[in-house]
Amino acid sequence: MIVGKIEYNCQDLSTLGAELVFTQDRQGNYISFFWQPKKQSLLSDEPSQGNSFLNFLCPVPLNPYLERINRVMDRGIPEHCQYVLSYQGDILPFELIISPIIKADQTVERVLVMGHCLHSEELPLTSPSSLPPNPDPFQRVLTHIARNIRSTLDLETIWKQTVDSIGEALQVSRCLLLLPSAQGDSMVVKAEYCLPPFVSLLGYTFAVDEYQCLRDALNTQKPCAYHDINYHQFQCQSTLVIGTFYQKEVNSILVLHQCDRPRHWNKGELELIQELAEQVGTAIAHATIYKKLEQASQQAKEASRLKSEFLASTSHELRTPLNGMLGFLQLVLDDMADDKEEEREFINQAYNSALHLLNLINDILDIAKIEANKIDFQFEPISLNQICEEVAKFAQPQALKKHLDFNINLPPTYDPILIHSDYQRLLQIMFNLVGNSLKFTHQGEITINAEIISKPFQFRNQPLPGFVKITVEDTGIGVSLDKQDSLFDKFYQVDGTRTKAYGGTGLGLAISKKLIEAMGGKISFYSMGEDLGSTITLTIPLTQVPIIKE
Repeated sequence: MIVGKIEYNCQDLSTLGAELVFTQDRQGNYISFFWQPKKQSLLSDEPSQGNSFLNFLCPVPLNPYLERINRVMDRGIPEHCQYVLSYQGDILPFELIISPIIKADQTVERVLVMGHCLHSEELPLTSPSSLPPNPDPFQRVLTHIARNIRSTLDLETIWKQTVDSIGEALQVSRCLLLLPSAQGDSMVVKAEYCLPPFVSLLGYTFAVDEYQCLRDALNTQKPCAYHDINYHQFQCQSTLVIGTFYQKEVNSILVLHQCDRPRHWNKGELELIQELAEQVGTAIAHATIYKKLEQASQQAKEASRLKSEFLASTSHELRTPLNGMLGFLQLVLDDMADDKEEEREFINQAYNSALHLLNLINDILDIAKIEANKIDFQFEPISLNQICEEVAKFAQPQALKKHLDFNINLPPTYDPILIHSDYQRLLQIMFNLVGNSLKFTHQGEITINAEIISKPFQFRNQPLPGFVKITVEDTGIGVSLDKQDSLFDKFYQVDGTRTKAYGGTGLGLAISKKLIEAMGGKISFYSMGEDLGSTITLTIPLTQVPIIKE
């Protein structure tokens, strides 16, 4: 196939050295003509009247041929094809090159056709239908690329095949596929086709507000070409940008760079890239949906597994305190106590078992309420000192029994530290966190620290001046790094064999996370690894920022 532009003035066509040479207008009228075997020629600047040559040398079928020469004129790009021409009732196969004749003002009104007759050894011919099909060359490229990207549902494969196919087909210096960031304010290069010696931009992040071409691509589904913008840092002289859309939502941007020369993107190339963008947008959307379905399926399987483990664990956890209650009460009923003091001890043990059972049931009911969005919060100014006093009453006796040091460190302030929260829910969270530290720490200490952060923000349309950051640190059994991301999942327990002795439903941290986030805070967990202790950090909104003592 000939590439480039043809400028031609009517002259003696026999000097071009081709067996068959002619020029035509959009209607297929011969303007000049030369055929070596027949030694026939016509030189004229006007179309031949009555299509005289068309009457004895006519393409078969005619309409597709006329469509082809009009396409060459519109796009300004030559095409190579095989076609049959009818001559005095005979059918002759020809190999043709159809080129646009571009005038000085860049308009195209004629084509130059050069070709030669195919001999029988080159192409056996019985009828016009025996010639190989000659589709639009851009359509062949489109079909090839579409077949490649539709043959997989792997996103990275689609990205890479897209840029490689477009880069090779359009012979650009660089082809990039950009994906929007989660915030939507930037685009990241996820796949690249790049010829040496040009710099690779793979992984580069473009700020949308700094590049007009990206803003244009996000707002229109048509290709946008740029030649006069300063992109010297990327070595490009001409740029073509188009967004790929699915159901009117952009899911990527294709960027083509021509770095070695200025480039005019002709109509055919613009049509090709627009059709490709539609195909790529659909392929990316389908692959994304498939990936989400796979993830959802895996999550559903994992949730099912965790629930099964939870039910098995919970049935044991519920039976244990219930059996304790029944056992101690049965001892009292059977008058097995030696004296009133032992009887009181039996009743006290039954009472503690009942409280433990109630806490387990409350956990289960709480997670069900949270899932159904049925929990109501009573927000009010709460004294952090009061919360810490309640926590100390809860934790000090248990820490003392285990010979653990328990400390609470609050920042020195002239006025009370008032937080914007629900008293009972915040106390529940603190009991959960400190209770975990007490359960999993056998030696060392448990320390609660607080820090005032002055940083105004909005919560439920209410301006708040900042938050208090609370950390609960312990020297307990810790958690391996690979399991920390799952700690706040429902029903999750670190290790059935390692933590089974500690009991529990695995709902405490999940409940705490849901509650603290619903109250405008955040929670996180960190551990250096097993047997290296752990730190839980949570933030709680402040009603007012206290004055810190120097």
